[in-house]
Amino acid sequence: MLKSLDYFSSLVQQDESIPLFEAALSIAQDIDPQLDLGATQVEVDTMAARLAKRLPSDASHVQKLRMLNHFFYQELGFAGNVNNYYDPDNSYLNCVLSSRRGIPISLALLYMELAHQVGLEVKGISFPGHFLMKLSVQSGEIVLDPVSGASLSREDLEERLEPYLSQNSERDAPLSAYLQEAEPREILVRMLRNLKSLYFERAEWELALGVQQRLVILLPEDVAERRDRGMAYANLECPQAALKDLEDYLASRPHAQDAGMLREMLPSLRDAAGRLN
Repeated sequence: MLKSLDYFSSLVQQDESIPLFEAALSIAQDIDPQLDLGATQVEVDTMAARLAKRLPSDASHVQKLRMLNHFFYQELGFAGNVNNYYDPDNSYLNCVLSSRRGIPISLALLYMELAHQVGLEVKGISFPGHFLMKLSVQSGEIVLDPVSGASLSREDLEERLEPYLSQNSERDAPLSAYLQEAEPREILVRMLRNLKSLYFERAEWELALGVQQRLVILLPEDVAERRDRGMAYANLECPQAALKDLEDYLASRPHAQDAGMLREMLPSLRDAAGRLN
């Protein structure tokens, strides 16, 4: 795991140069340390080359988009995994490539990679509840649902947003505020937090730890991610590592809501750590 984490860390050092698809694909090394990232990239490149051969040299962005949609959803058969939406495999790009099933964010990453290779700068949108994509054209912006490739109207978007606005104090924010391009680091964090939610709920602590290690790499200043890594360590009976993360969190947020509960854990962790020395 350390080698794959070092590789991931090297990919995400600089915001302006994160290779999004490669970094997202490398997350799957947590479940398959022997995964050949190069071979998987070649598989995607081959798909893109098949599509590129069909595109007229003077094709407009809209024409390219229509052909990409047909290729991705009809020919290749990519779709949402409606029968097993909460399967962690839906977040690992190599698994999505193999099964042709995923969740919005993983489908979007594959779609955006193909789009980029045929000259379409499709961007991700970290929309509440459902990751979206957009393409700028002369007439404005086309917003797409990565599960189906459907173009979403303003009314569609407002309807999807409404349940989240009722929970949000910024109810008066314009729709455009929710349609900003998501930066690569933001997309990777969203992918990993999807996995985090699944693994913590299932108490699959070794896999949860791998996810947390990557989140700490992406968000080194976020002490809450350090706390959650500490919880994974504690559940894996790694008391020294757990102590370090939890004590760092408490030092930074001594009055946090969960501070009392975490302080109650420290004596037993210290005892366990002492027995290891």
